[in-house]
Amino acid sequence: MSPTQELRIGRRTVEMKRADKELFPGDGITKADLAEHYRRVAPRMLPELRGRPLMLERMPDGIDGSRFYQKEISDYFPDWIHRASVAKEDGEVTHVLCDDTATLVYLASQACITPHRWLSRADGPRRPDRLVFDLDPPGDDFEGVRSAAHRLRTLLDGLELASGLMTTGSRGLHVVVPLNRRDDVDDVLAFARAAADVLAARYPKELTTEPRKDARKGRLYLDVARNGYAQTAVAPFAVRTKPGAPVAVPLAWDELDAPELTARRWTVTDLGDRLDTDPWSGLARRARGVGPASRRLERLAAGTE
Repeated sequence: MSPTQELRIGRRTVEMKRADKELFPGDGITKADLAEHYRRVAPRMLPELRGRPLMLERMPDGIDGSRFYQKEISDYFPDWIHRASVAKEDGEVTHVLCDDTATLVYLASQACITPHRWLSRADGPRRPDRLVFDLDPPGDDFEGVRSAAHRLRTLLDGLELASGLMTTGSRGLHVVVPLNRRDDVDDVLAFARAAADVLAARYPKELTTEPRKDARKGRLYLDVARNGYAQTAVAPFAVRTKPGAPVAVPLAWDELDAPELTARRWTVTDLGDRLDTDPWSGLARRARGVGPASRRLERLAAGTE
């Protein structure tokens, strides 16, 4: 019988069944290894998770098996796990809140490989404090992703908005803008769309905002859809459900042109020194609203600034 482990984490005990189950069979990475990763990264990851509703990407039979995305918290989850109910179109849904290391490890014990977070917190679900541009390339060529990130940062700098950078562990990069929670989610999404449209109009041969893949014609897609209400984005230090167990990792902007950088540069077994320093340190303190930036963007689009 596959072993059960009991992990003592602070005041909590997490029971992990099938601890030796290989979730990444090609790499020999087990459920216990996944839990250890999340325990290790918790000090850096939890500040980006606390108070935010989560969507759980679970693969009980590993990445070669089926997956499901879970929003509503399961009845059997321990009562010490925090939760929050938020409105949806036909009622409400009660999400997991990951506020401590024990919860993060418990989710790993449930084969939640990737936690996806809301860009707002449960105490103000329509007031996001993050805006995310997802740079989605048409293939595996990373040079176009670098170029798009540089161009987007230049635009954001001109709009007086701070930004951070993160590998996704998949194919592209996320550019993350801290917000001050003063704007409604619909206004934030409208601004993100307008900014992406301005950038795509400047570089029409390289960039597009066309959601249909067959209409992108080899151009990088500036995806802003995850800024809508109840949408989610992959959390920093989350593991992705891909061979090698790649990890989403925050970056400093001066790392963007490093020759070895790719979207899957870091993995569960090769994080190197990524936990030693925080390239996003101080980013949240530079949060702004999108109102002034929207007005600057309108002047840019009209050619008056």
